[in-house]
Amino acid sequence: MTGASAEAPFLGVAQSVLGRRWDLRFADEGRVGQLVREAGVSDAVARVLAARGIEAMAAPDFLHPTLKSLLPDPSRFIDMDLAASRIVAAVARGESIAVFGDYDVDGATSSALLMRFFRDIGIAITVYIPDRRNEGYGPNAPALLKLRAQGVKVVVTVDCGIVAFEALAAARDAGLDVIVVDHHKAEPQLPAAVAVVNPNRLDDTSGQGHLAAVGVAFLLVVAVNRALRQAGWYGTKGPAEPDLRTLLDLVALGTVCDVVPLKGLNRAFVVLGLQVMARGDNVGLKALARVARIDTRPTAYHLGYLLGPRVNAGGRVGQADLGTRLLSTEDPDEAAALALRLDDYNGARKEIEAAVLGEAIEQVEAREASDDPVIFAIGKDWHPGVIGIIAGRLRERYDRPACVVALDGGMAKGSGRSVAGVDLGRAVLGAREAGHLFSGGGHAMAAGFTVLEEKIAELVAYVQEEVRRQLQGERLAPSLSLDGALAASAVTADLVAELDCVAPFGAGNDEPRFAVLDVQIAKADVVGSGHVRCFATGRGGGRVKAIAFNSADSELGHLLLTAQGRRLHLAGTIRADTWQGRTDAQLIIVDAAVAGGGLP
Repeated sequence: MTGASAEAPFLGVAQSVLGRRWDLRFADEGRVGQLVREAGVSDAVARVLAARGIEAMAAPDFLHPTLKSLLPDPSRFIDMDLAASRIVAAVARGESIAVFGDYDVDGATSSALLMRFFRDIGIAITVYIPDRRNEGYGPNAPALLKLRAQGVKVVVTVDCGIVAFEALAAARDAGLDVIVVDHHKAEPQLPAAVAVVNPNRLDDTSGQGHLAAVGVAFLLVVAVNRALRQAGWYGTKGPAEPDLRTLLDLVALGTVCDVVPLKGLNRAFVVLGLQVMARGDNVGLKALARVARIDTRPTAYHLGYLLGPRVNAGGRVGQADLGTRLLSTEDPDEAAALALRLDDYNGARKEIEAAVLGEAIEQVEAREASDDPVIFAIGKDWHPGVIGIIAGRLRERYDRPACVVALDGGMAKGSGRSVAGVDLGRAVLGAREAGHLFSGGGHAMAAGFTVLEEKIAELVAYVQEEVRRQLQGERLAPSLSLDGALAASAVTADLVAELDCVAPFGAGNDEPRFAVLDVQIAKADVVGSGHVRCFATGRGGGRVKAIAFNSADSELGHLLLTAQGRRLHLAGTIRADTWQGRTDAQLIIVDAAVAGGGLP
């Protein structure tokens, strides 16, 4: 998604079969050459790195990230030392500690991380995950006061709390010390808390605003662990100091699933976390991988598309605390049972999602063409647990930011997903400050909110105007960014191996996409549940195995199935295809255009 551009479209494709303009990512030739010479990478990898703004000096940390070089001193975060000091005091005094987490993957991994750390140092803590439907997002006064009545003295909120002003004020008045650990955008006013650790509070200068909440929680653990060591907690009479690196599998899962940029410290978290996960030490993750039928070394794809949705399913349509319980348990039997329950809930979530998505698409397409930059779909009795997923599906389908709102008895819950160039979190936070929302917050690419039904029209108008202001008059136009063009003969397993060093891929580090030039479809058929598999041959030789997922009923699938000798440019990612011990390259097609720029 880009604004209107004066540059010529790549390969002359101004409108692909899916209506997209193709653009070539800019890669400075001087930087490309320097990367080849100084970083020792191939030209293809150098172009991918240069297009992502990676210079030769930064290439080693990008290609081989380590905590030693990238982990900051936790004290750089405002209030981090204050938070660690209060927790250490609670440990020393034997005060009861609780974690109040969000019900999504970032919240579940953050909660499980803290639970595992405290268990490793001999401290039992309470974890509270609110019910999405009955309690909504973030800390609420009744839950906090209930914890206080149970004897809890210190509560650490994770992935929530930064705008929970009323709830945290009630907790303070009840004598509860709250430490907020969050990453969502903060307002100038901060909640009533002993400490507010958030790299996105306005006065924080840590430079780590891209972290997920689980990354911030890990740094809190680093700070607490250091303070306990200095206080003499570890030693002959106390527990052994834990190896915090064993927690990185949880950090990787939460980081990938919260769709934060995979750059800097986040990249180190994911690369190293995947290595930890591959060892299978976390029995919950191991059980979940089994039900998700993952039988290869885990990748960011497995985290984002197979493990994450199952962890999320409990909070969306089942029992909110199941994800945290699974990720923190040390009992293989309990892990197996929880993994199966989450897998069942994930199946139920898919059915609910399909029904709501159909209604949302009908609603969007029933409207007349509009210049509004943000899609809104509003429905009665839509399950609030799937509206975030539906917003993501609408964003993908229409190449625009999308918000989905579920009405329920005069109050509505909404979730939004954005595109590059539109800070949806800022728009939602502004709507809250303007009085259009009951509650709300988020970050650039995602946001959530609660709104009175009578104020929905005001909210929609505000968000549309705010996004127009961000775009500064530019029009959002569907586009596809590509890293270059390849002949069919260049699509090889060797190229896959070269590109693998740029992984893991995700937000802020898109998987490289290429146009495979001037090919003919030799064979195409529908396989599985609506996928189109094909084989393409290049004009100068070479044969490419390719697949376009979930495309049989789309314009893309129709073109591939009926190409009949026309020469096409195929756009997509190149991945390994392993079968019976043999590894080949496969093109995952995401778009296509008739060679020569003509419309299909």
